[in-house]
Amino acid sequence: MLNEIKSPADIKNLSYDELKTLAGEIRTEILNTVAKNGGHLASNLGMVEATLALHRVFNVPKDKIIFDVGHQCYAHKLITGRYERFGTLRCYGGISGFPDRTESECDTLNAGHSGPAISAALGIAIANKIIGCDGYTIAVVGDGSFSNGMVYEAIENCAGRRDLKLIILLNDNEMSISRSVGGMSAHLSRIRTSKQYMSFKHSLENILNKIPFIGHKLAIAAKWVKDYIKRALAQETVFEKLGIPYTGLVDGSDIEKIEDVLREIKSRGECCLVHMVTKKGKGYNFAEAHPENYHSVEGLNVETGDVLNGGESFSSRFGEIMCRAAAGDSSICAVTVAMCAGTGLLDFSRRYPTRFFDVGIAEEHAVAFCGGLSLSGMKPVCAMYSTFAQRSFDQLFHDVAIQRLPLTLALDRCGLVPEDGITHQGIYDVSLFSSIPGVVIYSPETYDEQEEAFTRSLASDEINIVRYPKGAEIEYDREGFVGSFDLKYRLPPSPDAIIVTYGRITANAVMAAKMLSEAGGGYSVGIIKLVKIYPFDADEIIKLCCGAKLVYLLEEGMKSGGIAEKLAAEFACDAVEHKANGHTQKQRTAIRAIDGRFVPHGDIDSLYRELGFTPDAIAAEMASLMKDCPTSD
Repeated sequence: MLNEIKSPADIKNLSYDELKTLAGEIRTEILNTVAKNGGHLASNLGMVEATLALHRVFNVPKDKIIFDVGHQCYAHKLITGRYERFGTLRCYGGISGFPDRTESECDTLNAGHSGPAISAALGIAIANKIIGCDGYTIAVVGDGSFSNGMVYEAIENCAGRRDLKLIILLNDNEMSISRSVGGMSAHLSRIRTSKQYMSFKHSLENILNKIPFIGHKLAIAAKWVKDYIKRALAQETVFEKLGIPYTGLVDGSDIEKIEDVLREIKSRGECCLVHMVTKKGKGYNFAEAHPENYHSVEGLNVETGDVLNGGESFSSRFGEIMCRAAAGDSSICAVTVAMCAGTGLLDFSRRYPTRFFDVGIAEEHAVAFCGGLSLSGMKPVCAMYSTFAQRSFDQLFHDVAIQRLPLTLALDRCGLVPEDGITHQGIYDVSLFSSIPGVVIYSPETYDEQEEAFTRSLASDEINIVRYPKGAEIEYDREGFVGSFDLKYRLPPSPDAIIVTYGRITANAVMAAKMLSEAGGGYSVGIIKLVKIYPFDADEIIKLCCGAKLVYLLEEGMKSGGIAEKLAAEFACDAVEHKANGHTQKQRTAIRAIDGRFVPHGDIDSLYRELGFTPDAIAAEMASLMKDCPTSD
């Protein structure tokens, strides 16, 4: 049946039995594709029925559906004309694992981060009212996102706007990446477990539905009665106190019930929050039992449930480093943002529960909170993914740096984060955070360097950022590197060229240098690898590069504001100084970094090829540059 669905129009006239069959086929397609390609599994399995109901009641693209975060959009993609391409999910040149405006007019916004859906939906709804468009806007927001402050900023602005055709569909599965935390999570739990209300609600529905001919309509019409009784038996929800009409609870696995509620709200033409309860991992026993293990996977064995995420990684090593450090220092604590397992802190959370803080999807709060911990003598380590750290820039600047407070920021998933794509690339943190005075940045590319960087950071009275890539340490020939921890180098006598780089891409630099030495030209190429990438010792680097015809600055990050650009400026200043002193500097400086573009999803090798980061591409560019280098007088 699924292969016959070309657009949402094809599901509008299906019977509920046919819809159940379709839901099963969608789950099978999602499971098999994620098993092969990796992706977000549990949340998508839980959203199938709700997605079908949304597309039966509303008409995209006239009506706008915005998925907050966007990772739960797979069923939406399958019924909006992308079934035939679904096998390319997260592959280079294939469809994205998140909503993507370039793929379909049914995708309202690109997404990947938590919190903005209600704000965007409110803007669309107000614009629709101004221009006279009668389309509805629906923001699908998971309960985990309700730990994000931006959600409440938007809800505050929704208050009292019952005239807007706006629905906030709260997808309550008690999870975000890890278990949802905080006061809102507890509040939603109280609503879910209000037995008196639920018992009355179900009894009333059963009685009314048994009345011949008009019972079903009476059950819908009696909503105001249920609301009255609910207020008598249970506390008013926080949403109602904030001025947002509330409807709930709705069983998110029952297409008919979701559809009835959405149609009734649509008929009223007003703003409303619909509280829907779904089962994360629904239909796949392993994911239902342990949804946190199947939030995002690299792949899995469908039959056994074995996830292919295992093996040692920078994330797991970080967790081990933290446990060892905390054992010897009672002031060390860990803070994370709804990603305890993802950042490697699960063991730490169990060993040191009083020194572990999962603040939810609240990056801004996390960093300011760490500032308070630091002010009172603790040694906070704040762990998050690079892409989400962008949101905490002002707090690092205003609440930590200006106060001159020590803090260690552990940034995971730095550099290219291949399959998650445009919203998740960890390529902006260096440019952003190196602009803050007093920040020290380390970018280790081995486990030993990672441990030493954290050891130094925890002993420091400054802001230290330790950034490391997704996955494992890369094996390559590291013999012959000398120097300090901050700056290591391997230089042949009188090198023709020197590559200055840092992080994971050092492996490609080493391979490119070998290719150049073995090529027909027989170029002699040295490597300078920074571990402490900022601030760097410009004088030492310039001195080491003296005599080389080409200095090639290689960075797996943004060119604008990056380390390569900063180094190039230092080399330019040095050349000007030499010229002022009557000396001619016969040296060329070139940068290979990411320049003025967003990077899509795809495997790391494909992205390296696109960006000119493969050993072959680096060697070819350097050979071409050296042919045009100035010669000595």
